Amino acid sequence: MDAHWSLHIVIDPKVQGGAPVIRGTRVPVAVLVEALAAGDGVPEVARAYRVTDEQVRVALAYAAELVRSERTLALPR
Repeated sequence: MDAHWSLHIVIDPKVQGGAPVIRGTRVPVAVLVEALAAGDGVPEVARAYRVTDEQVRVALAYAAELVRSERTLALPR
């Protein structure tokens, strides 16, 4: 799998309000990740949204990259 998400995911203000979507579709990355989180398998999600298994995995890799790059500060209580 080509892990670089920019080959498979686009962010265009004219498509889905600028939400990240699978290139060539209007399928938001968040929808795919939410379906996986709900327990659906990669093949089921791919079929349901008419994308490839690879595109579903890339969506998950994109989400992981966002979480990895997130920086939070713990506030004292």
